[in-house]
Amino acid sequence: MVFSVSERTFTQEVLQSPIPVLVNFEAPWCGLCRVIHPLLLEFQSQCGDEVKLVGVNADQNFKLSTTYRLKSLPTLLLIENGTVRHRLECFRGREDLRLALEEIKASYSNYPKIYKNSKTVDLEYRSA
Repeated sequence: MVFSVSERTFTQEVLQSPIPVLVNFEAPWCGLCRVIHPLLLEFQSQCGDEVKLVGVNADQNFKLSTTYRLKSLPTLLLIENGTVRHRLECFRGREDLRLALEEIKASYSNYPKIYKNSKTVDLEYRSA
């Protein structure tokens, strides 16, 4: 299941997240959005706690759609520490998306995790 965020919860759930967040901008009428949904769920299960997956209804969150300059749906943004690290848009289908997600997963699974202290579960990523 993909956690749904809105303009009201975006800052807390995405921009202030201690781990990278893959944001899926989608709409109920978007056929490709429905087609890629199972692939995103698979990505989420493979990444576990390394990358968080959230969904944003682009139609209901126009301010976010405008802020991130969406040109097409679906658009996926990988946001880390409040900064867009990857932007995936205009992919042609499942295979294009699968390859892009594999690259993202590989880049984050190579980082050693360092816990800041025993009371918080904040993860810090450092290059190896």
